[in-house]
Amino acid sequence: MRLTCPHCGSRDLREFTFRGAVLARPEAASGDTPAEEWSKDWHGYLHLRDNPAGLSREYWSHEMGCAAFLVVTRDTRTHEVHSVTLAVETPA
Repeated sequence: MRLTCPHCGSRDLREFTFRGAVLARPEAASGDTPAEEWSKDWHGYLHLRDNPAGLSREYWSHEMGCAAFLVVTRDTRTHEVHSVTLAVETPA
């Protein structure tokens, strides 16, 4: 598999590191008590992951290149890459 870094161009997958699924971060709780800090939303965000068969949005970093943080949209069944964008330009 090859990824196209917006800064460096097409590169081998071995130059990149997988950083996890793109997920929307839950709102912060008031934090007055430990029970309020630990909501179901945070539990899901930190511990529960889907294993999608199909399109998936993932964070990757170009560790062996420019160190850019990327959002990669790819098909997990075929590994076909649909888009690669800089994470700073892409909302979660």
